Amino acid sequence: CYAASAEMAELLGPFPGYEPNAGPMLKVIRNHRRAAYGEKSGYEDLSMPPVPLEDADGSAAGPIIADAKAAWDDALALGERHGFRNAQTTVIAPTGTIGLIMDCDTTGVEPDFALVKFKKLAGGGYFKIINRTVPAALERLGYAETEIKEMISYAVGRGTLKGAPAINHRTLAEKGFTGEAIEAVENALADAFDIKFAFNKFSLGVEFCTGVLGFTEAQLDDMSFDMLQGLGFSKDDITEANTHVCGAMTLEGAPHLKDEHLPVFDCANPCGRDGKRFLSTDSHIQMLAAAQPFISGSISKTINMPNSATIEDCKNAYMLSWKLGLKANALYRDGSKLSQPLNAQLVDEDEAESLADAAADQPAAVRAQIVAERVVERYIADRRRLPDRRKGYTQKASVGGHKVYLRTGEYEDGRVGEIFIDMHKEGAAFRSLMNNFAIAISIALQYGVPLEEFVEAFTFTRFEPSGAVEGNDSIKMATSILDYIFRELAVSYLSRHDLSHVRPDDLAPDTVGRGDEEELLSDDTKEVVERLASTGYVRSNFLVVNGGRGNGAEGANGSNGAGGGNGSAAAMGLETESVPDGAPPSAEAVVISQEIIAAGETRLDAVREAKMKGYEGDACGECGNFTLVRNGTCMKCVTCGATSGCS
Repeated sequence: CYAASAEMAELLGPFPGYEPNAGPMLKVIRNHRRAAYGEKSGYEDLSMPPVPLEDADGSAAGPIIADAKAAWDDALALGERHGFRNAQTTVIAPTGTIGLIMDCDTTGVEPDFALVKFKKLAGGGYFKIINRTVPAALERLGYAETEIKEMISYAVGRGTLKGAPAINHRTLAEKGFTGEAIEAVENALADAFDIKFAFNKFSLGVEFCTGVLGFTEAQLDDMSFDMLQGLGFSKDDITEANTHVCGAMTLEGAPHLKDEHLPVFDCANPCGRDGKRFLSTDSHIQMLAAAQPFISGSISKTINMPNSATIEDCKNAYMLSWKLGLKANALYRDGSKLSQPLNAQLVDEDEAESLADAAADQPAAVRAQIVAERVVERYIADRRRLPDRRKGYTQKASVGGHKVYLRTGEYEDGRVGEIFIDMHKEGAAFRSLMNNFAIAISIALQYGVPLEEFVEAFTFTRFEPSGAVEGNDSIKMATSILDYIFRELAVSYLSRHDLSHVRPDDLAPDTVGRGDEEELLSDDTKEVVERLASTGYVRSNFLVVNGGRGNGAEGANGSNGAGGGNGSAAAMGLETESVPDGAPPSAEAVVISQEIIAAGETRLDAVREAKMKGYEGDACGECGNFTLVRNGTCMKCVTCGATSGCS
């Protein structure tokens, strides 16, 4: 790449600023070249030498190393003559989407996630595929074709109960299965992740399950009912048959595979239910270090760490990355998103022993599942109900000509805990549906489902009625009733102003925003306001002018004692009320009002009008109209179609 950049520089000239930086630039290229030649010392101005390119076994990588040397020879020679058109030429990204489209096994500098993966078919269903380099690796390791076939079948499964141990066509026939029923099971196994999914009333039919197998309808309707155990098969029988049919998803325990060859097939995570092997954190870092000397930028790569990783392990990983010359390091500890719930609400003392016994000898993937299920089970068990007398607000608006009334109820801390939705002059069916939808959302909020999840799920949904929104000062367009409702809730309770079209403060022609460090509320005052005022109604925009109690009944410019005696409240257009004697300082009563700001210059009036209509408020650089809308990270003019840089 640097050789090509030098050739471009011959025709177009080097990049701006190259001349004063030519010496350091060529020094970087010389260091890259030294690494390609496998030198372990002699690097210019580097306190930590990079990992050099070496042929570990003396033959396999010979041609690749020769090509690398030639590439860096050309880069240095051409760069010394012409300079470089690019200061940086290469980075390595995961390229997940592109890699999937290209049907790659892995992406970027990444180990495989698992040996066996599920691929979704365009016509529906799934099929299992093993990493396509596994058969080639087994062949290179000296295994015979029949042995390779058996090992692959062990990993991905045979997809049939014919010849399976314990549970097979013969044992099923002994339990009363007819040929037709066995064929139905075989058809269901084609897409099954587990053989248990093939044994149910949907595959076999209710009449066969009740009349022949003797199960009750209550058992068949029970989602936890295991039909195979009900037929008398043990857990070991089911496990053996499951491995035969669906595969172990790992080569650990595969027939014919030698123990010394297991490291060749290690992946980023333990493979399958019974897999225990996975790549260490250091191996991820060392692989990155092998590629880093030949990349001008950094490498985007997630380094997986087990759930048991400690702070010291993370520290050591960063230290090793620095010592090996990496430019970036992204750590991820398995299950880290559950770290806070685990610390706070995992189990009580009575349950700790049972959980430890259940997870002690299980593989890492199974342990994480056990813990996660226990956390979720305990988390959703408690419902936090709203107080009988609660605060909230009512918002009336019209969406596409249809009136919508939204009413909220809040907890003492200002979090929304219920919503009511009423549609004006709509049919009884639609109104009832919206009312019951609101009840479902309210119950979910009281069970702890974050409002953010509903906002992400229901904003931008598209159905009628939709269109212009009237009566709401922040939202001017909605693609559906649900889109409007959850935009309103997001703006009011989550401060998600990215989902609003207009912020009330932005309508002022002289608005300049607020300083990052500006804080007008004391902690005590904020606590009282949050307890008494509806968070959704004021949208978390509290403006308080603390009074100077004790400064006298009147201050300068006619302000009262609560105004601090300096006229600042009057100057800001705010009204304050005196506080009764004996009231605690944290309960200062402040009545807030905002005077209507007069129209400013013509341009500022146009900005205000544009924002009221849902535009960004900036003028188009091409046509001058104030009709710019957000287009990704850029702006697009709906009048002339010009953009600010994005296509």
